[in-house]
Amino acid sequence: MSNSFQYHEWNLDDGKGNISTWEQVSIAVLMDIRREFVMLNTLLQCPHFLAIPQQLKRIAMNTTKKRKKKATR
Repeated sequence: MSNSFQYHEWNLDDGKGNISTWEQVSIAVLMDIRREFVMLNTLLQCPHFLAIPQQLKRIAMNTTKKRKKKATR
């Protein structure tokens, strides 16, 4: 699993400030979304992230007040 993310600035103008085609814009947006999904997938596979629910459960068990036993007569 790699934690290195490549950031690519999509240069869509033709040097004069005009966009060649709107299809290029759509592809650039899709590639940005893909990069975000790759980053999220890497995060979601991280063992520290996967351990969060168990850690929260353990914290809850250690911080909740214990029930008082009913007095027996």
